[in-house]
Amino acid sequence: MFNLDQLTRENIKKLTPYSSARDEFSGEAKVFLDANENSLGSPLLKWYNRYPDPHQQLIKQKLSTIKGILPEHIFLGNGSDECIDILFRCFCEPGKDNVIICPPTYGMYEVSAHINDVDIRKAPLLPDFQLDLVHLENLIDANTKLIWLCSPNNPTGNSLNRTDIEMVLNNFNGIVVIDEAYINFARQKSFVQELKEYPNLVVLQTLSKAWGLAGLRLGMTFASKAIIEVMNKVKPPYNINQATQELVLKALEEVGQVNDMIKLLVDMREALVEVFSSMPTVETVYPSDANFILVKIADARKVYEFLLTKGIVLRDRSNVQLCDNCLRITVGTEQENTQLVDAMQEWYVSQTN
Repeated sequence: MFNLDQLTRENIKKLTPYSSARDEFSGEAKVFLDANENSLGSPLLKWYNRYPDPHQQLIKQKLSTIKGILPEHIFLGNGSDECIDILFRCFCEPGKDNVIICPPTYGMYEVSAHINDVDIRKAPLLPDFQLDLVHLENLIDANTKLIWLCSPNNPTGNSLNRTDIEMVLNNFNGIVVIDEAYINFARQKSFVQELKEYPNLVVLQTLSKAWGLAGLRLGMTFASKAIIEVMNKVKPPYNINQATQELVLKALEEVGQVNDMIKLLVDMREALVEVFSSMPTVETVYPSDANFILVKIADARKVYEFLLTKGIVLRDRSNVQLCDNCLRITVGTEQENTQLVDAMQEWYVSQTN
Protein backbone atom coordinates (compact mmCIF):
# COMPACT_ATOMS: atom_id res chain seq x y z
CA MET A 1 0.00 0.00 0.00
CA PHE A 2 1.20 3.52 -0.85
CA ASN A 3 2.47 5.38 2.22
CA LEU A 4 3.97 8.81 1.55
CA ASP A 5 5.39 9.12 5.07
CA GLN A 6 7.46 5.96 4.56
CA LEU A 7 8.74 7.24 1.21
CA THR A 8 9.81 10.68 2.42
CA ARG A 9 13.40 11.00 3.61
CA GLU A 10 13.74 11.30 7.39
CA ASN A 11 15.78 14.52 7.19
CA ILE A 12 13.10 16.07 4.95
CA LYS A 13 10.35 15.14 7.39
CA LYS A 14 12.30 16.89 10.15
CA LEU A 15 13.24 19.86 7.96
CA THR A 16 12.05 23.30 8.99
CA PRO A 17 11.77 25.12 5.65
CA TYR A 18 13.23 28.57 5.17
CA SER A 19 10.65 31.20 6.01
CA SER A 20 10.86 34.13 3.62
CA ALA A 21 9.77 37.65 4.38
CA ARG A 22 6.56 37.17 2.45
CA ASP A 23 5.63 34.03 4.43
CA GLU A 24 5.46 35.78 7.76
CA PHE A 25 2.41 37.97 7.29
CA SER A 26 -0.95 37.82 5.53
CA GLY A 27 -3.10 40.48 3.94
CA GLU A 28 -2.12 43.70 2.16
CA ALA A 29 0.91 45.79 3.03
CA LYS A 30 2.15 49.16 1.75
CA VAL A 31 5.56 49.57 3.35
CA PHE A 32 8.06 46.73 2.98
CA LEU A 33 11.00 47.09 5.34
CA ASP A 34 11.49 43.40 6.10
CA ALA A 35 13.64 41.81 3.34
CA ASN A 36 16.66 44.13 3.00
CA GLU A 37 15.72 45.03 -0.57
CA ASN A 38 16.88 48.25 -2.24
CA SER A 39 14.02 50.60 -1.41
CA LEU A 40 15.19 53.17 -3.98
CA GLY A 41 14.37 50.93 -6.93
CA SER A 42 16.49 49.50 -9.74
CA PRO A 43 18.18 50.83 -12.89
CA LEU A 44 15.32 49.61 -15.10
CA LEU A 45 12.19 51.39 -16.30
CA LYS A 46 10.21 48.73 -14.50
CA TRP A 47 11.49 48.17 -11.00
CA TYR A 48 12.49 44.68 -9.92
CA ASN A 49 13.81 45.64 -6.50
CA ARG A 50 11.24 43.54 -4.60
CA TYR A 51 11.38 39.77 -4.16
CA PRO A 52 8.71 37.83 -6.08
CA ASP A 53 5.81 35.86 -4.61
CA PRO A 54 7.54 32.74 -3.24
CA HIS A 55 4.45 30.61 -3.91
CA GLN A 56 3.41 32.06 -7.29
CA GLN A 57 -0.23 32.23 -6.17
CA LEU A 58 -1.59 34.15 -9.17
CA ILE A 59 -0.07 31.71 -11.65
CA LYS A 60 -1.38 28.72 -9.70
CA GLN A 61 -4.85 30.22 -9.61
CA LYS A 62 -4.79 30.70 -13.37
CA LEU A 63 -3.42 27.19 -13.98
CA SER A 64 -6.08 25.85 -11.63
CA THR A 65 -8.74 27.17 -14.00
CA ILE A 66 -6.97 25.92 -17.14
CA LYS A 67 -6.15 22.46 -15.76
CA GLY A 68 -9.28 21.93 -13.69
CA ILE A 69 -7.49 21.16 -10.41
CA LEU A 70 -7.04 23.04 -7.15
CA PRO A 71 -3.97 25.30 -6.65
CA GLU A 72 -2.73 23.16 -3.75
CA HIS A 73 -2.09 20.35 -6.24
CA ILE A 74 0.40 22.51 -8.21
CA PHE A 75 4.13 23.04 -7.73
CA LEU A 76 6.11 25.38 -9.99
CA GLY A 77 9.79 24.94 -10.68
CA ASN A 78 12.56 26.82 -12.44
CA GLY A 79 12.04 24.57 -15.45
CA SER A 80 11.01 20.91 -15.14
CA ASP A 81 14.63 20.11 -14.30
CA GLU A 82 14.19 21.74 -10.88
CA CYS A 83 11.01 19.71 -10.33
CA ILE A 84 12.93 16.53 -11.21
CA ASP A 85 15.78 17.37 -8.85
CA ILE A 86 13.46 18.23 -5.97
CA LEU A 87 11.64 14.90 -6.30
CA PHE A 88 14.99 13.13 -5.89
CA ARG A 89 15.88 15.26 -2.87
CA CYS A 90 12.51 14.71 -1.19
CA PHE A 91 12.15 10.98 -1.59
CA CYS A 92 15.50 9.31 -2.38
CA GLU A 93 18.08 8.62 0.30
CA PRO A 94 21.56 9.11 -1.24
CA GLY A 95 23.63 5.95 -1.42
CA LYS A 96 20.67 3.77 -0.43
CA ASP A 97 17.58 4.20 -2.62
CA ASN A 98 17.08 3.53 -6.32
CA VAL A 99 14.84 4.67 -9.15
CA ILE A 100 13.80 3.08 -12.44
CA ILE A 101 13.97 4.67 -15.88
CA CYS A 102 12.95 3.21 -19.24
CA PRO A 103 15.51 4.12 -21.92
CA PRO A 104 15.60 5.57 -24.43
CA THR A 105 14.16 8.48 -22.47
CA TYR A 106 14.89 12.02 -21.26
CA GLY A 107 18.48 12.17 -20.05
CA MET A 108 17.98 14.42 -17.01
CA TYR A 109 16.42 11.63 -14.93
CA GLU A 110 19.74 9.79 -14.96
CA VAL A 111 21.85 12.94 -14.58
CA SER A 112 19.82 14.10 -11.60
CA ALA A 113 20.03 10.64 -10.03
CA HIS A 114 23.82 10.71 -10.28
CA ILE A 115 23.96 14.23 -8.81
CA ASN A 116 21.90 13.01 -5.85
CA ASP A 117 23.87 9.74 -5.50
CA VAL A 118 20.80 7.62 -6.24
CA ASP A 119 21.14 4.25 -8.00
CA ILE A 120 19.61 4.03 -11.49
CA ARG A 121 17.94 0.83 -12.67
CA LYS A 122 17.01 0.51 -16.33
CA ALA A 123 14.06 -1.30 -17.90
CA PRO A 124 14.64 -0.58 -21.61
CA LEU A 125 11.60 -0.08 -23.79
CA LEU A 126 10.56 -2.86 -26.13
CA PRO A 127 11.39 -2.54 -29.86
CA ASP A 128 8.03 -0.77 -30.40
CA PHE A 129 9.07 1.75 -27.71
CA GLN A 130 6.50 0.50 -25.19
CA LEU A 131 7.05 -0.53 -21.57
CA ASP A 132 8.56 -3.90 -20.73
CA LEU A 133 6.35 -4.47 -17.70
CA VAL A 134 7.91 -7.79 -16.73
CA HIS A 135 11.45 -6.36 -16.70
CA LEU A 136 10.27 -3.26 -14.86
CA GLU A 137 8.54 -5.32 -12.17
CA ASN A 138 11.62 -7.49 -11.65
CA LEU A 139 13.77 -4.40 -10.94
CA ILE A 140 11.61 -3.16 -8.05
CA ASP A 141 12.77 -3.77 -4.50
CA ALA A 142 12.15 -2.25 -1.07
CA ASN A 143 14.41 0.72 -1.86
CA THR A 144 12.80 1.67 -5.19
CA LYS A 145 11.25 5.07 -4.59
CA LEU A 146 10.50 6.53 -8.04
CA ILE A 147 9.60 5.19 -11.49
CA TRP A 148 10.10 7.72 -14.28
CA LEU A 149 7.82 7.42 -17.34
CA CYS A 150 8.01 9.91 -20.21
CA SER A 151 4.85 10.03 -22.32
CA PRO A 152 4.97 11.21 -25.07
CA ASN A 153 8.50 9.90 -24.84
CA ASN A 154 11.67 11.79 -25.69
CA PRO A 155 13.44 10.98 -28.04
CA THR A 156 11.04 8.45 -29.62
CA GLY A 157 7.97 10.71 -29.78
CA ASN A 158 5.36 8.04 -29.03
CA SER A 159 2.89 7.91 -26.17
CA LEU A 160 3.16 4.96 -23.80
CA ASN A 161 0.15 2.66 -23.67
CA ARG A 162 -2.23 4.06 -21.09
CA THR A 163 -3.19 0.64 -19.74
CA ASP A 164 0.49 -0.12 -19.11
CA ILE A 165 0.93 3.11 -17.16
CA GLU A 166 -2.18 2.31 -15.13
CA MET A 167 -0.77 -1.14 -14.41
CA VAL A 168 2.36 0.46 -12.93
CA LEU A 169 0.33 2.97 -10.91
CA ASN A 170 -1.89 0.22 -9.48
CA ASN A 171 0.92 -2.15 -8.52
CA PHE A 172 3.84 0.05 -7.38
CA ASN A 173 3.85 1.37 -3.82
CA GLY A 174 6.34 4.12 -4.60
CA ILE A 175 5.86 7.28 -6.66
CA VAL A 176 5.21 7.09 -10.40
CA VAL A 177 6.32 10.24 -12.24
CA ILE A 178 4.77 10.76 -15.67
CA ASP A 179 6.61 13.42 -17.65
CA GLU A 180 4.08 14.99 -20.04
CA ALA A 181 6.27 17.73 -21.51
CA TYR A 182 4.80 17.04 -24.97
CA ILE A 183 1.23 16.15 -23.99
CA ASN A 184 -0.28 19.15 -25.81
CA PHE A 185 0.73 17.62 -29.16
CA ALA A 186 -0.64 14.18 -28.32
CA ARG A 187 -3.81 12.27 -29.02
CA GLN A 188 -3.68 10.76 -25.54
CA LYS A 189 -5.25 12.73 -22.70
CA SER A 190 -3.24 13.91 -19.73
CA PHE A 191 -3.05 11.98 -16.45
CA VAL A 192 -3.59 15.23 -14.50
CA GLN A 193 -7.27 14.42 -14.08
CA GLU A 194 -6.36 11.04 -12.51
CA LEU A 195 -4.72 12.53 -9.39
CA LYS A 196 -7.73 11.64 -7.23
CA GLU A 197 -7.46 8.00 -8.32
CA TYR A 198 -3.74 7.58 -7.67
CA PRO A 199 -2.14 9.06 -4.53
CA ASN A 200 1.27 7.90 -5.85
CA LEU A 201 0.95 9.83 -9.14
CA VAL A 202 3.09 12.83 -10.03
CA VAL A 203 2.64 14.54 -13.42
CA LEU A 204 5.23 16.88 -14.91
CA GLN A 205 4.36 19.42 -17.59
CA THR A 206 6.10 22.51 -18.92
CA LEU A 207 5.53 25.86 -20.60
CA SER A 208 8.66 25.34 -22.73
CA LYS A 209 7.06 23.36 -25.56
CA ALA A 210 3.50 24.09 -26.69
CA TRP A 211 3.41 27.42 -24.85
CA GLY A 212 6.68 28.56 -26.46
CA LEU A 213 8.16 29.90 -23.21
CA ALA A 214 11.39 27.88 -23.00
CA GLY A 215 13.41 31.04 -22.25
CA LEU A 216 11.35 31.81 -19.13
CA ARG A 217 12.04 28.42 -17.47
CA LEU A 218 8.82 27.35 -15.81
CA GLY A 219 7.99 23.72 -15.13
CA MET A 220 4.82 22.42 -13.54
CA THR A 221 4.28 19.51 -11.16
CA PHE A 222 0.81 18.19 -10.41
CA ALA A 223 0.34 15.81 -7.49
CA SER A 224 -1.53 15.22 -4.25
CA LYS A 225 -1.59 18.04 -1.73
CA ALA A 226 0.65 15.95 0.54
CA ILE A 227 3.35 15.47 -2.12
CA ILE A 228 3.24 19.16 -3.08
CA GLU A 229 3.68 20.14 0.57
CA VAL A 230 6.86 18.05 0.80
CA MET A 231 8.23 19.64 -2.39
CA ASN A 232 7.46 23.13 -1.08
CA LYS A 233 9.55 22.39 2.04
CA VAL A 234 12.62 21.73 -0.12
CA LYS A 235 12.43 24.37 -2.85
CA PRO A 236 14.42 27.64 -2.66
CA PRO A 237 12.27 30.48 -1.30
CA TYR A 238 12.11 32.57 -4.50
CA ASN A 239 12.66 29.95 -7.21
CA ILE A 240 10.49 31.68 -9.87
CA ASN A 241 11.64 35.22 -10.61
CA GLN A 242 9.31 38.20 -10.87
CA ALA A 243 9.79 38.80 -14.62
CA THR A 244 8.92 35.17 -15.38
CA GLN A 245 5.84 35.32 -13.18
CA GLU A 246 4.57 38.46 -14.91
CA LEU A 247 5.17 37.19 -18.44
CA VAL A 248 3.70 33.76 -17.70
CA LEU A 249 0.51 35.37 -16.37
CA LYS A 250 0.15 37.30 -19.64
CA ALA A 251 0.80 34.17 -21.70
CA LEU A 252 -1.81 32.15 -19.81
CA GLU A 253 -4.46 34.59 -21.06
CA GLU A 254 -3.78 33.41 -24.64
CA VAL A 255 -5.03 29.81 -24.59
CA GLY A 256 -6.69 30.25 -27.98
CA GLN A 257 -3.48 31.42 -29.65
CA VAL A 258 -1.55 28.51 -28.14
CA ASN A 259 -4.15 26.03 -29.39
CA ASP A 260 -3.79 27.51 -32.88
CA MET A 261 0.00 27.08 -32.72
CA ILE A 262 -0.38 23.48 -31.55
CA LYS A 263 -2.68 22.67 -34.49
CA LEU A 264 -0.27 24.25 -36.96
CA LEU A 265 2.73 22.41 -35.50
CA VAL A 266 0.88 19.07 -35.63
CA ASP A 267 -0.11 19.72 -39.27
CA MET A 268 3.50 20.54 -40.15
CA ARG A 269 4.69 17.46 -38.24
CA GLU A 270 2.44 15.24 -40.35
CA ALA A 271 3.63 16.94 -43.53
CA LEU A 272 7.26 16.26 -42.52
CA VAL A 273 6.41 12.63 -41.79
CA GLU A 274 4.98 12.28 -45.28
CA VAL A 275 7.99 13.90 -46.94
CA PHE A 276 10.59 11.93 -45.00
CA SER A 277 8.71 8.67 -45.53
CA SER A 278 9.19 9.10 -49.28
CA MET A 279 12.95 9.73 -49.12
CA PRO A 280 15.05 6.79 -50.38
CA THR A 281 17.69 7.11 -47.64
CA VAL A 282 15.12 7.09 -44.83
CA GLU A 283 14.48 3.66 -43.33
CA THR A 284 11.82 4.50 -40.73
CA VAL A 285 9.84 7.51 -39.59
CA TYR A 286 8.50 6.63 -36.17
CA PRO A 287 4.97 7.69 -35.11
CA SER A 288 5.03 10.87 -33.04
CA ASP A 289 2.73 12.51 -30.50
CA ALA A 290 5.24 15.32 -29.92
CA ASN A 291 6.53 18.39 -31.77
CA PHE A 292 9.38 16.35 -33.24
CA ILE A 293 9.89 13.17 -35.22
CA LEU A 294 12.47 10.42 -34.87
CA VAL A 295 13.90 9.32 -38.22
CA LYS A 296 16.05 6.25 -38.85
CA ILE A 297 18.30 7.04 -41.80
CA ALA A 298 21.33 5.47 -43.45
CA ASP A 299 24.59 7.10 -42.32
CA ALA A 300 22.79 9.29 -39.79
CA ARG A 301 26.01 10.77 -38.42
CA LYS A 302 27.18 11.80 -41.87
CA VAL A 303 23.79 13.33 -42.62
CA TYR A 304 23.93 15.20 -39.32
CA GLU A 305 27.37 16.59 -40.11
CA PHE A 306 26.36 17.53 -43.67
CA LEU A 307 23.37 19.47 -42.34
CA LEU A 308 25.65 21.31 -39.94
CA THR A 309 27.57 22.66 -42.95
CA LYS A 310 24.24 24.11 -44.09
CA GLY A 311 23.66 25.74 -40.70
CA ILE A 312 20.94 23.23 -39.75
CA VAL A 313 21.19 21.62 -36.31
CA LEU A 314 19.34 18.38 -35.54
CA ARG A 315 19.85 15.97 -32.61
CA ASP A 316 21.84 12.87 -33.43
CA ARG A 317 20.46 10.11 -31.20
CA SER A 318 22.49 7.29 -32.76
CA ASN A 319 24.33 6.60 -29.51
CA VAL A 320 21.09 6.09 -27.57
CA GLN A 321 19.71 2.63 -26.86
CA LEU A 322 17.27 1.41 -29.58
CA CYS A 323 17.95 4.55 -31.66
CA ASP A 324 20.84 3.42 -33.87
CA ASN A 325 21.19 5.69 -36.95
CA CYS A 326 18.38 7.93 -35.73
CA LEU A 327 18.02 11.70 -35.94
CA ARG A 328 15.52 13.62 -33.82
CA ILE A 329 14.02 16.46 -35.83
CA THR A 330 12.06 19.28 -34.22
CA VAL A 331 9.19 20.71 -36.25
CA GLY A 332 10.37 24.16 -37.27
CA THR A 333 8.73 27.07 -39.01
CA GLU A 334 7.48 26.46 -42.55
CA GLN A 335 10.64 28.13 -43.91
CA GLU A 336 12.93 26.08 -41.64
CA ASN A 337 11.19 22.84 -42.60
CA THR A 338 11.62 23.68 -46.28
CA GLN A 339 15.32 24.41 -45.78
CA LEU A 340 15.74 21.06 -44.04
CA VAL A 341 13.93 19.09 -46.76
CA ASP A 342 15.92 20.83 -49.51
CA ALA A 343 19.19 20.07 -47.72
CA MET A 344 18.21 16.43 -47.25
CA GLN A 345 17.45 16.13 -50.94
CA GLU A 346 20.80 17.73 -51.72
CA TRP A 347 22.47 15.11 -49.53
CA TYR A 348 20.71 12.30 -51.40
CA VAL A 349 21.74 13.68 -54.79
CA SER A 350 25.35 14.03 -53.62
CA GLN A 351 25.41 10.36 -52.64
CA THR A 352 23.97 9.07 -55.91
CA ASN A 353 26.29 11.00 -58.24
